[in-house]
Amino acid sequence: MADILLIEDSPTDAHAYGTLLRASGHDVLVASTGEEGMSLAQQHNPDLIIMDIVMPGLNGFQATRELCRMDATSSIPIIIMSTKDQESDRIWGLRQGAFDYLVKPVKKRALLKCVNSALAAHERV
Repeated sequence: MADILLIEDSPTDAHAYGTLLRASGHDVLVASTGEEGMSLAQQHNPDLIIMDIVMPGLNGFQATRELCRMDATSSIPIIIMSTKDQESDRIWGLRQGAFDYLVKPVKKRALLKCVNSALAAHERV
């Protein structure tokens, strides 16, 4: 189906969400830091990026903003998936260029619906 880059510093969340996405037919590449995720995005040009916010070093807001500004990665849709659940966090994430913002823990159906919507929107571009 799609190549998805999951940028998540929690090994537990990376395993759980990666397993769910793979079971749905997607190829998943995992990065545990914002810096690693940016590098992998440039190298592999995934169809979609799922981004955590709270990470050491480059946080997800910063990484999203940078990926959306770079020519090589600006067309890749990014879904932010974070425990930060304030409305201001969601608005800030979308202002950085994210396609959507989901609050953890994310239900399986909600994640897959969001992934499918982002991929469908990306195909139309």
